[in-house]
Amino acid sequence: MKRAVVLLSGGLDSATVLAWMRREGYACHALSFRYGQRHEIELARAAELAHALGAVEHKVAEIDLRAFGGSALTADIDVPKDRADGEISSGVPITYVPARNTIFLAFALAYAETIRSSDIAIGVNAIDYSGYPDCRPEFIASFERLANLATAAATEDGARFKIHTPLQMLSKAGIVRLAVELGVPVGRTLSCYDPLPNGTPCGHCDACILRRKGFAEAGVVDGG
Repeated sequence: MKRAVVLLSGGLDSATVLAWMRREGYACHALSFRYGQRHEIELARAAELAHALGAVEHKVAEIDLRAFGGSALTADIDVPKDRADGEISSGVPITYVPARNTIFLAFALAYAETIRSSDIAIGVNAIDYSGYPDCRPEFIASFERLANLATAAATEDGARFKIHTPLQMLSKAGIVRLAVELGVPVGRTLSCYDPLPNGTPCGHCDACILRRKGFAEAGVVDGG
């Protein structure tokens, strides 16, 4: 069975990617991060989802992006609430964590190389998303080129790294429908940027608003 590293945050998108990669026949090694984020309930959810969706392994890497701050998720900055659709889709919000996907993919690449895998999966989306520049297709294509230039597996062993982004061009409603089709326990996923310590979503941040819109458009009841 082919191996893949799947970035898993505990959210709806990454859980759906894990389920999708399992359906594609991959033995999935899930990778999460304790990076100094506002809350750690997402890591508990990630562990639960990794088990429920059949990951062969789940690792949590320790890094501390609070050293740099610059984001409402890693510094003492308020998470924006109750923004209109036009505000959410305009510009890069303060919840963007500088270089986060670049860092996460670099860790995933190192992990993949050590387990002799050339497949990495990430739940980025360029349709219903909060304006993050590291979710765009051109970024993913650039990182894939980097992976095939900067690794011993590629330069000496002939490996060809592939970054899988099955949600890239789906709407949030499309992601919800796919999650249900794949049997993802959507009620156990956590999308909120500012949840209560028990995991109850705030209901007002950009992520909660986009999630609510997606479930409504998909005609699916959200148990999360």
